[in-house]
Amino acid sequence: MADSTSSSTALRVGLVGYGLAGSVFHAPLISTTPGLELAAVVTGNPERRAQVEQDHPGAVTVAGVDQLWPLGLDLVVVASPNRTHAPTATAALEAGVGVVVDKPLAVTAAEGEALAALAEQRGLPLSVFQNRRWDGDFLTVSELVRSGRLGSVGRFESRFERWRPQLKGGWRELGDPAEGGGLLYDLGSHLVDQALTLFGPAVEVYAELDSRRAGSDADDDAFVALLHAGGVRTHLWMSAVAADLGPRFRVLGSEGGYVVDGLDGQEAALREGRTPADADWGVTPPEAYGRLGAGDETQPYPTLPGAYQAYYAGIAEALRGRAPVPVEPRDAVAALTVIEAARRSAAERRTVTL
Repeated sequence: MADSTSSSTALRVGLVGYGLAGSVFHAPLISTTPGLELAAVVTGNPERRAQVEQDHPGAVTVAGVDQLWPLGLDLVVVASPNRTHAPTATAALEAGVGVVVDKPLAVTAAEGEALAALAEQRGLPLSVFQNRRWDGDFLTVSELVRSGRLGSVGRFESRFERWRPQLKGGWRELGDPAEGGGLLYDLGSHLVDQALTLFGPAVEVYAELDSRRAGSDADDDAFVALLHAGGVRTHLWMSAVAADLGPRFRVLGSEGGYVVDGLDGQEAALREGRTPADADWGVTPPEAYGRLGAGDETQPYPTLPGAYQAYYAGIAEALRGRAPVPVEPRDAVAALTVIEAARRSAAERRTVTL
């Protein structure tokens, strides 16, 4: 790892992969975070290489991960397909470089645990890009739960539903377990992480996984139910074939409930080429606020600003030794344990106890 003790010296970041995750999420957030420099991008695709040169002319492009190690990097970000997450992160840690891995950390909990242990052994930071912890709607739910405004929460409902009835192709739609494809690994990695972050460990897992689109051999419509150690029940839905979308969050407590529709706008803004450097970043308009209350007495409740930029700001602090990483790797291992239990539950048609 390069010397990162000086606050005035930008920390050099290498990005592995320039598909959707790399180009839309990681590169813009890295390049607009004070103290970080996008120094290199790994891609073997000529079109993506040209796009890197246009989007980030200060970054060098290389064809293979091994070409990163002589570049004096402080951090490697792994944004390549799920099956490559564990081996690429392992190579970076063994090369003495801290790592951020796009969710999921690995395809199995065992792989994730091995990565966490290796990072500890090498004394290097390892974190997982769980950006949805910084969605404005989730920050609002977190504040309401933490403040006690809802009373004792009994049920937490969370959805990522889409209407995409036609297959698009690509590794995410492959059914081979080694690929880590399907919606449970994709959207479920966010939903499970958010539930565990809010309400702590799960002790029971029940799941239904289906492949509903013609030609699909990976799950594209899923339901997961969790019982948390503290007694809260979580219900999670993820679907590519939802012709009518349910609420994003519905949280029911002894003193009131909170319901919000739609999606946090930061992903759409990044896709449009906007960044956290733009004015009004992460702000939700009043017409998209959720509703708070009980029975007939509910009213709009302002959504807190989304803040994806906080993740990489936290990474910069961790690399300089001033703070822990913003998402601990064993949080991702816990989520993978739930995902594996969900797959087992669906296959065996039973509730799995953890």
